[in-house]
Amino acid sequence: MKRAEDLKALLERIDRRGYPAYKDTAGKYQFQSYILSIDHVQGDPFAAPSKVSVTVPGKQAGFLEESYANPWRKAALQDLLIRRFYKKADEFSFQAKGSGKSGLISVSRPGQKILERSACQIDAKNGDVCFRLEIGFPANGRTVNARELSKILFTFLPECIADSLFMRAYGRKTVDAVTALADDQQYIREQLKEQGLVAFVADHSVLPRATGVSDKPMDRAVKFYSPETMAVTMRLPHAGEMRGMGIRRGITLIVGGGYHGKSTLLKALEAGVYNHIAGDGREYVITDDTAVKIRAEDGRSVKWTDISMFIGTLPNGKDTKAFSTEDASGSTSQAANMIEAMEADARVFLIDEDTSATNFMIRDELMQRVVHRESEPITPFIDRVKELSEEFGISTVLVAGSCGSYFHKADTVLQMNQYVPVDVTELAKQEAAHFPLELGEIRPADALNFQRVLFTKRPSGRDRMKIKAMGRDAVSIDRSTVDLRYVEQLADTEQTVMLGYILKYVLQNLAGSKKTLRATVDAIFAQIEKGGMENIYGGSYLPTGLAMPRRQEVFACLNRYR
Repeated sequence: MKRAEDLKALLERIDRRGYPAYKDTAGKYQFQSYILSIDHVQGDPFAAPSKVSVTVPGKQAGFLEESYANPWRKAALQDLLIRRFYKKADEFSFQAKGSGKSGLISVSRPGQKILERSACQIDAKNGDVCFRLEIGFPANGRTVNARELSKILFTFLPECIADSLFMRAYGRKTVDAVTALADDQQYIREQLKEQGLVAFVADHSVLPRATGVSDKPMDRAVKFYSPETMAVTMRLPHAGEMRGMGIRRGITLIVGGGYHGKSTLLKALEAGVYNHIAGDGREYVITDDTAVKIRAEDGRSVKWTDISMFIGTLPNGKDTKAFSTEDASGSTSQAANMIEAMEADARVFLIDEDTSATNFMIRDELMQRVVHRESEPITPFIDRVKELSEEFGISTVLVAGSCGSYFHKADTVLQMNQYVPVDVTELAKQEAAHFPLELGEIRPADALNFQRVLFTKRPSGRDRMKIKAMGRDAVSIDRSTVDLRYVEQLADTEQTVMLGYILKYVLQNLAGSKKTLRATVDAIFAQIEKGGMENIYGGSYLPTGLAMPRRQEVFACLNRYR
């Protein structure tokens, strides 16, 4: 391995040469307390920045083994290091001058949620810290400006590393607080299963967000307090006794007037599949981590999905046990989303009436009298919601502002009144008794077919697939765009990028193998468990800018590939 002095001498030799001379810098260099690896050098100053990684040996990093002893602690500690590094790097980005992206120091910028990211990975065996970033190698025009790069690599970067990647930069108290929160969040997740809950919302939680485009907590927001009838007290390993609202398995209806906090509560439950950082307001809002937001999605493609539970014989004779379309309607798309979520092992459906297809959710008595059941291929969700709970073990949390028919089906009815939750189950049942629900005889759903094989052929030219993410809205692979706008629990663009590489891996390695979709996703996660994100990304190095999606979002992406 080369030494830092070798890199400094090399930079002096190539100064003011043509930009391709920077290619000679690729390789590993031993600095005093870390190894600097220049993994990929950009082709010119206007191209994507160069890929750089830093490895600090565990003994020198100094983080105690207990602080990364399990997956949730490790993820929280890695997240802490990323946040600290990018704040320091911001002080130096573009301080080195030049053309194009010269002087850029680019680091992952996490939001409020804690995700497993390629930006920082701690080796559970020895505590080695690997941090990945991008640097714009400086140039004047297309001429190497090695003095400015030397400033980045020998002054700016060492300061960032010293401030972020060593235990001494934090102190025991800071690290212990992060791991304690991670332990408490994991404990609540385990207690959901033990206590028959699908979600827990702690008292004092702040659910409203600052703005529609900011995930930070709203100032002076009404804090959440559980109704007494739904209160659960948990004794957390570090925070001690914590009271909050426990949403039990079954069917929970969230009602209330407009702007009273129904959708805000549902959004918090959607986000609760992830852990949140301290100060977010939702640190102790924990939802079953398989929960999926279900909505209508007009125009999406559907491939060979068994939607017969909700959609019967269609007038055109289309087979709904293996339903395919390039342009799904509101009802067929919502039916497909629900069945696909079941295929992805979701145990909880999160549904908002506002984003649902009305004819999928309910047909009122008057409509049934005019349009008889035998003339309507749709079996609405209200007819299946109890069956899903009792026979399939799938709970539902439904926001309803206008349809009271679900009072008959709900196990719990929660009213949001000026952001204050009130248990109105008894009142709702009393009032519902005055309006009997006439559904007639509903035949139980047939056994669902989850034996779909989506990737039956290997695509041509699969060795040169380009991935491009468009925020959280979509990812394109070559000329094919996967629309992810309505996969609402994607939390970060880096997850979208990772979905692109997962899809690429499937097309290159699993297509044509006759694996079912479930077996395909199992194979993906087996590779990740075996060797990390590197096993999916491929290539000689792992870049920054990737974050792990959930199993449910992987299914969603593969299902939407046209």
